[in-house]
Amino acid sequence: MKIVGLNLDIIWKNKAENFKIIEDKLQNIEADLFLLPEMFSTGFCMDASEVSDRTEESLEFLKKISKEKDAAFCGSAPVEENGNFYNRMYFVQPNGEVAFYNKRHLFSFSGEDKVYTPGKNRVIVEYKGIRFLLQVCYDLRFPVFARNNDDYDAVLYVANWPEKRVGAWEHLLKARAIENLSFVFGLNRIGTDGNNLFYQESSHCFFADGREISDKNGNIVSAELDMNELKDFRTHFQFLNDRDHFSIDL
Repeated sequence: MKIVGLNLDIIWKNKAENFKIIEDKLQNIEADLFLLPEMFSTGFCMDASEVSDRTEESLEFLKKISKEKDAAFCGSAPVEENGNFYNRMYFVQPNGEVAFYNKRHLFSFSGEDKVYTPGKNRVIVEYKGIRFLLQVCYDLRFPVFARNNDDYDAVLYVANWPEKRVGAWEHLLKARAIENLSFVFGLNRIGTDGNNLFYQESSHCFFADGREISDKNGNIVSAELDMNELKDFRTHFQFLNDRDHFSIDL
């Protein structure tokens, strides 16, 4: 399976412009699955009442472009639902099927937990024979929530992770791949946001042994997920059989 991530310099609070940029950047690119950053339509913004989708604008865009490109699309957007705001990660398939995950671990350092409502459930989506765990940015710092219970093959992280802490982002992505014997694709945004935070190019895809398997060409980061290679690796190194068994109190 080919996955393509777009290193997007998100235009602050401008959904229409971001949608146009995404379409333009991906116009001549083919993949099975496209990744977009956290809050790809607005930037990581705490003005939830101003920027949150109320008519599923971001979801409708993902459905449209997914159908046009005959590929799945995944990324997060701010959403209002029943009086609550969520940082919601969508996984949209070209047949119109939609799954979503509400970000569990809200970034208290920025006040995200004061504005958005945390999700409660892990979400795993199967697409073209690969099981994907959906995760958003700050979730990366909490390995218990992402522990592989033999129920997924790859983790997708979408993020707005600033340059000043990017070392943690890159080390933790590799750690999640190694400890869970899984592919891990972490897609970060680039550029400077409305809070004057800078984001350097730092998107990566790692194999289960910690090797980087992504290629980069401009703003495009791509990786091929070879399930036969992963199955062989897991058969030889059966480390997951020795994992601790526990439950999480959500």
